[in-house]
Amino acid sequence: MANQTNTGFRLAHTMIRVVDLEASLKFYCDILGMQVLRRTDYPEGKFTNTFIGYGPEESSPTLELALNWGREEPYEKGDAYGHICIETPDVYKACEDLAAAGVNITRAPGPMKNGTRVIAFCEDPDGYKVELNESILKHLAKEEA
Repeated sequence: MANQTNTGFRLAHTMIRVVDLEASLKFYCDILGMQVLRRTDYPEGKFTNTFIGYGPEESSPTLELALNWGREEPYEKGDAYGHICIETPDVYKACEDLAAAGVNITRAPGPMKNGTRVIAFCEDPDGYKVELNESILKHLAKEEA
């Protein structure tokens, strides 16, 4: 609910830490179709932040890939973190294409448990879960039919 405090708020980005920035960019940009929007190296802090997404950063949510220089071991994901979600026109076709590209599909496409929206899950190079959803508009149209 909008009020004087939160008027104009929007979701800007989500940040995840990655071990191999190039592998992550290949997954998110080359395979999933995002674009690099900006990349900044911080030599004094020994890290790089790269913002990627499907649209302009000023109007579309983005994903921030944070690379701490010299880190070689995977990060602990913890049990509070969930997943990144990406809508796709056809979850079944997306999973076929992703599997053909060598992406690990961890949950085959199909209706969600206790629901009807078609979803699937895969993993990025760092083991983060990525949910693939059919478009919300397609899903709502099916429910109304």
